[in-house]
Amino acid sequence: MAANDAISFELVSPERLEISEDVEMVTVPGAEGQFGVLARHAPLISSLRPGVIGICRSGREPDERYFVASGFAEVTGERCTVLAEHPEKVDELDRAAVEKALENARVDYNDAKDEKERDAAAWRVQVNDARLRAITG
Repeated sequence: MAANDAISFELVSPERLEISEDVEMVTVPGAEGQFGVLARHAPLISSLRPGVIGICRSGREPDERYFVASGFAEVTGERCTVLAEHPEKVDELDRAAVEKALENARVDYNDAKDEKERDAAAWRVQVNDARLRAITG
């Protein structure tokens, strides 16, 4: 890949720098929808929704996928930086554990005593539903 066809990509969590490398393309779950980032992309800042970041090192199919629940992406013509609380490699997610977490979140939602509890449970339902979709493709 020629240097001018690459975009510098960083995935950063509060604990560490997860990834820092030049890639051909990155797909990001933006709050307004999934978007792809190539070299010379228009500058933007976006909040993230629960979903999958696809890292394409050569070609347009992801070589590696990370699930993120929330965060922010900053894009320039040369760089894409994603700040995410707890990025998880999709191929390391445990389907049974995610299904159980989703079930527990749904129970918590139904049993919520007030709006604050219901909102927190609804968020956990949304995140775990997205995690399950990431696993199942």
